[in-house]
Amino acid sequence: MPPKTPKASSGDLFRMLLVNIIDQKHELVRLAGLIDWARFDKAFGAFYDDQKGREGLPTRLMAGLHLLKHMKGLSDEQVCAAWLENPYFQAFCGEVYFQHELPFDRSSMTRWRQRIGAEALELLLAETIAVAVRTQAVSTRQLERITVDTTVQTKAIAHPSDSHLIVRAIEWLNRAAQKHGISLRQSFMRLAPQAKKEAARLMHTGGHKQGLRWVRKLRTWLGRLIRDIERKIAGDKVAEAFFATALERSRAIFEQKKTDKDKLYALHAPEVECIGKGKARTRYEFGVKTSIATINAKAKGGQFVVGAQALPGNPYDGHTLGSQIDQVEQMTGRTVKKAYADRGYRGHKVERDGLDVIISYTRGIKSPTIKRELKRRNGIEPIIGHLKDDGHLERNHLKGAEGDAINAILTAAGHNLRLLAKWLRLLFVFFLIWLIPAPIQYLKRQNLFA
Repeated sequence: MPPKTPKASSGDLFRMLLVNIIDQKHELVRLAGLIDWARFDKAFGAFYDDQKGREGLPTRLMAGLHLLKHMKGLSDEQVCAAWLENPYFQAFCGEVYFQHELPFDRSSMTRWRQRIGAEALELLLAETIAVAVRTQAVSTRQLERITVDTTVQTKAIAHPSDSHLIVRAIEWLNRAAQKHGISLRQSFMRLAPQAKKEAARLMHTGGHKQGLRWVRKLRTWLGRLIRDIERKIAGDKVAEAFFATALERSRAIFEQKKTDKDKLYALHAPEVECIGKGKARTRYEFGVKTSIATINAKAKGGQFVVGAQALPGNPYDGHTLGSQIDQVEQMTGRTVKKAYADRGYRGHKVERDGLDVIISYTRGIKSPTIKRELKRRNGIEPIIGHLKDDGHLERNHLKGAEGDAINAILTAAGHNLRLLAKWLRLLFVFFLIWLIPAPIQYLKRQNLFA
């Protein structure tokens, strides 16, 4: 998939060049000039075949759209709409002329993510770190000291109550039966929503036992519906294959109990896990555990994220430290010398030459440098908050476990781009102050410049 230069046509003489309508000092324009786009062409070209299918979309266009999406905290639809209206977005993605219509469909972003995969998309995060080093927003020495912590990347699902899941399973089976032309003995489509309302009304009041009775009725109805469908599709290979997923997950909802460990919390997202983080506002969160690594040093450009990975299976924090350090070293090209973590990482058993793992509240530390850097460990908490509020780490909409891994990587890259944009704006202001010191001093004397 080598980059191809489009042939100039006579109609281009009357089109508006982007360089004539945008400010070349804008942070997005300057960021686009700092990113090594050819690096993406070389890495992602292996996922395409020149001899099969139609010509793929430019790699810079797709990579730039994903970087802008997570930098601005937009959805796929929103970033496509913004790209069509914003000339800076188009310049960032490599366009020469202002475009009045999208050269792709919104679903192309989904297919591109699935084609490239989470492992290859780590290159986007690595490039943001490389740009930070080139612009001196962070030094290579600062990349050797990191802070590691875990959080929950929540999934975009409804709260998984028993009544809600059972009603959704009944609706799914009815849709599948109607689509396949199976006449059911009883659909329960009228009774199930009413029972769900009664259960929700009574469950958290004095009628808790009455609410549980409605849930048991719902479970009984779901069992009848499952058995009715199984009887009517028995021996029909096509029908059995068509109902396989719906029956499997509906049966899991029907059979699971309160004390079970591997429960199903969403019919459309079976990978969702229930994770308790001990928060007062939210006892349990539903998604996947995610590890985040940031630099520990006080860098000029801010606290950059140097590693992010989804951890399916809800593993113990200490068992994930080794893989997280490996990812950071791969992203930065530097060997980690000090890693700071909270008490959840006790018992990590990571022993490497030149690596010191310092746990919070460790007694007997005499080094003033380690004491100072250990105080900065809590600085990762607001970074995680920014990843959730400004990025997409909260209520992830990407499908499957692969979508969780992709979303974590791209959210970290978007955070780094926000810091780089702010750093480039500050550099431009510092350059102006250095270039015209006399007018600045005059304005200060006149109380016109704060």
